[in-house]
Amino acid sequence: MATLLSARRAVWRDYLELTKPKVVVLMLITSLAGMFLATRAGVSWSVLLFGNLGIALCAGSAAVVNHVVDRRIDALMARTHKRPLAQGRVEPLPALLFALALALLGMPLLLVFTNALTAWLTLASLLGYAVLYTGFLKRATPQNIVIGGLAGAAPPLLGWVAVSGHVSAEPLLLVLIIFAWTPPHFWALAIHRKEEYAKADIPMLPVTHGERYTKLHILLYSLILLAVSLLPFAIHMSGLLYLACALALGLRFLQWAWVLYRGSQPHAAIGTFKYSIGYLFALFIALLVDHYLLLTL
Repeated sequence: MATLLSARRAVWRDYLELTKPKVVVLMLITSLAGMFLATRAGVSWSVLLFGNLGIALCAGSAAVVNHVVDRRIDALMARTHKRPLAQGRVEPLPALLFALALALLGMPLLLVFTNALTAWLTLASLLGYAVLYTGFLKRATPQNIVIGGLAGAAPPLLGWVAVSGHVSAEPLLLVLIIFAWTPPHFWALAIHRKEEYAKADIPMLPVTHGERYTKLHILLYSLILLAVSLLPFAIHMSGLLYLACALALGLRFLQWAWVLYRGSQPHAAIGTFKYSIGYLFALFIALLVDHYLLLTL
């Protein structure tokens, strides 16, 4: 009886966990980068605060839907079996109502404090992740993360449009960087958790095509990522400081991918995955620092 009561007594931490706060924080870093890169003047406090809050709420809403749809899969995997829905601490209906509430809070904030284009792009990103990727692609194809990764790559575009009010080449290039980063990031984790994905019947690339094939594609995407990450310098969006950082970070990523491909280290897959998180954070920080350094020169 005590176990049943504790399972039903969801606390605020359970609902916070449903929003995947660590993922949302990384998304907000790229959104902030998009905002500050969009202008040579300062970003207004209302856009900075409420724009990012609206994006965060909508991203959290999509994450909650992901938890609901994947609750049976999560219960089978060591990485996710302690999630609130997988353990029954939160029921699906309250979780979905929570997701709806987050979206209904986030969208008006974007409409009022940014612009309609930002709001609709954010909604498209939410639906792309929660419906297209989670509800269909994840279980339909080993290229799930490649196709579905576009939704997760949207935050810098959202930040840029929140400030500028229009779409241009520069924010699309930022989207392209995250789009190229997503496959090696997730496939490295998929190799590390291959047996769990197989048990959950999720057609991740290592499960359907084997580790060697996946490692080759991680290496190829790492090369693509390195090339794409240099484009901001090529189009004069950034300067030498960013170029140096992008080269150093990208070559280190490539080194991890090569070590993983060669199989020379036993824990290279999880090492590559962990490095990829720091890589994206550092790359966007470098973009911001370089941008404001150029303004002071």
